Amino acid sequence: MSSFFGKIAADTLGISDIGKIISPKDFDKVDGDDYIFHEDNEKIFFVIKSKSDEYVFTNYAVIHVDGANATSKKRVVYRYEFLNHQVNNVYIETAGHIDLDIEIKFNLNQMHFSIDVDKNQLEQLKDLYKTLFEIGRIQSSNSVYFDNKKESLKIAESILLKSVCEFSDTNSFITLYKDITNFNLEWLNDATDNFKRRDFSDIYTKYIQN
Repeated sequence: MSSFFGKIAADTLGISDIGKIISPKDFDKVDGDDYIFHEDNEKIFFVIKSKSDEYVFTNYAVIHVDGANATSKKRVVYRYEFLNHQVNNVYIETAGHIDLDIEIKFNLNQMHFSIDVDKNQLEQLKDLYKTLFEIGRIQSSNSVYFDNKKESLKIAESILLKSVCEFSDTNSFITLYKDITNFNLEWLNDATDNFKRRDFSDIYTKYIQN
């Protein structure tokens, strides 16, 4: 029970660190907006802001503006690109009878996040949950497809090279090997474009109700 009254006191005194979901009309006022690549069509879709931290969710990345505490002006900005960080283990922990907050939890690769949010904003937080879950599902599927394609290419290359090893003409073999190498590079670049996805604007638009 003392924990409950401690939370109430902290909230009343304005020193609690429970996050608030920010309205889209105020996105340009948050600290994280200064670190968005607007020049490259990056766009903010969701923001959670507490006394000391901001979590900015864009079509390209999750940006964490990390404050040491509520009164310090010192900030450290961390950027986690979806291109390089896979979303996984997404879930929401709802509030009990005496809780003032709910939590959304997720991983970006091995980095774990647990963000406290005002329990009155559960419906909005559900939209972020669905968005992150779907981004993670797409990333996982694409990773499997990409790995399978690379393995198929490796097998095909091995078979082809074995069949041409009997060439007596060294120059012809070198030319063919260069052609195979160039083909592999183009093929992998194309597969990367298709399965290493950077922009998830459509997923945010589908699930975030602004």
